[in-house]
Amino acid sequence: MDALVRCCQHVIAENIFGLSHATLDCSPSMTVEGFSNAVLAPDAERQGYDRLSPFAVSGEGGRSVDRLSFGGGRSSSRVRASVLDDRKVVNVVIAKNFDQAPDHIQLLTLDLIRTKRIYTRTSFHSVPMAFLFIPLIESKPQGLASSLNLHLNDHIFMSYYHDPQNGLMNLEESSGWLSDDQGSISSVIRKPSLVLSKEPNEPYLIREEHINALRELSDNVTFSAEISSYLQDIIIALRMNRGVAGGLTPISTRHFQLLARCLAPLQRVDYVFPSLVALAARRVYRHRISIADPANDRSLMYGSTLKAVDLVLADASPESIIEQVLEGVEAPL
Repeated sequence: MDALVRCCQHVIAENIFGLSHATLDCSPSMTVEGFSNAVLAPDAERQGYDRLSPFAVSGEGGRSVDRLSFGGGRSSSRVRASVLDDRKVVNVVIAKNFDQAPDHIQLLTLDLIRTKRIYTRTSFHSVPMAFLFIPLIESKPQGLASSLNLHLNDHIFMSYYHDPQNGLMNLEESSGWLSDDQGSISSVIRKPSLVLSKEPNEPYLIREEHINALRELSDNVTFSAEISSYLQDIIIALRMNRGVAGGLTPISTRHFQLLARCLAPLQRVDYVFPSLVALAARRVYRHRISIADPANDRSLMYGSTLKAVDLVLADASPESIIEQVLEGVEAPL
């Protein structure tokens, strides 16, 4: 997971987006004050930085707000208040092992996402327009719905599983090293990759005007009647699947439609086609679906045995359920 964190930092800050970010190493002992200080930039004028949170173990390059001193080793409340008033919320928060954070920290994160502001002892701070919260947690066979607070989990837009065997392309290319798996594969197979280059006078590859242009293009994307029906059929099939205990909420439906709409400009089209809907379903519902308990299966009321239901649901996972639904729902031509 440490390599994945470094990859996120490289993509976000160093040369792709150029956004300010904070890296949190979450634990059950995390405090509200520590979380609030960690997501605030120590310097409003500094764009790219990396800082461990005050509740994390200090390491190379780590920096903690609590270790700042003012005037001969004694802290001044007046100076400290001015620092808090001037600090800005970072663009991207990377929360490592966020499932280990206590429930009140997860609720504070939900409030940050919903209200677009965070409170400290002296003032409140609004989040920038470009704000992203990235929780990094270990994948579980039975899904991620039980790993996070139910309401926070519902407000996470999308999720993605990174297979360690796939390596970390951005990190490996920038550092010049290859993992063992990637090194052996590269000697046999060379996959074509999309090479992006930035202008000589531009510090970052993807700039704010690019993101704003994608926003405008996504607003003009259209759904045909057949695609809208296909999208609703997928939602209904997921809700009716015997392996699904919950997670199909109105918010998830809005996120499903929004992601399908936002994917279209990346394909240089202004309409949604079936494969975009399928991709959006995989990303939106993977962390939301909770697997049903065999003891609560409806078929037990009509003569089925618990052992038989156990066998049917033994290998059920959010990924397998989504793939089963996508295979069963007929896509429009």
